[in-house]
Amino acid sequence: MTTTFLLVRHAAHDRIGSFLAGRTGDVPLGSAGREQAQRLAARLAREDIGSIYASPRKRTRETAAAIAAAAAIEEVATAEELDEVDFGTWSGKTFEVLNADPHWRQWNSIRSLVRTPGGETMLDVQRRIMELVAALAGRSSDRKIVLVSHADVIKALICHVLGLSMDSWPRFDIAPASISAVVVGDWGAKVLTLNEGVS
Repeated sequence: MTTTFLLVRHAAHDRIGSFLAGRTGDVPLGSAGREQAQRLAARLAREDIGSIYASPRKRTRETAAAIAAAAAIEEVATAEELDEVDFGTWSGKTFEVLNADPHWRQWNSIRSLVRTPGGETMLDVQRRIMELVAALAGRSSDRKIVLVSHADVIKALICHVLGLSMDSWPRFDIAPASISAVVVGDWGAKVLTLNEGVS
């Protein structure tokens, strides 16, 4: 038996690209993001979706709710394993401030080794997302599973499946409201599609 996972990055919030939202507050989708989520939902309504799991963050839950409505899925499950990276004291800071921090620059150069201040490493993130995928693949039907999460979490999973170091994260994009697909079986896992956009 194989299980197909549709990895969805949440749609855009109003300050995307200007500050590190992380786990600070509960950042909602912006107006453009809500429109993105509707286009994403229309695209995914064509898939045979059996269940939807989302990160606890508001922006992921709002994205997942749009998908659930279009796919006639009654409930979205919250999965802590899909949560944004714990950026510790970096959460909520602007990228202008972060880019002046040598620790931030080091983390972006060697994410396989560096821990965020008071937070986690990307290997921690990779471990938790892979544990969730393994657990869901082990008890899944033939229907597809949607995981609504964040760019770095999805990148951690893709890097694992492709056998890449976490330091390979800048080599591909995971855009807001994008879809990537991974299939998992008793033979292993492979990437089917990467960063399919709807906007």
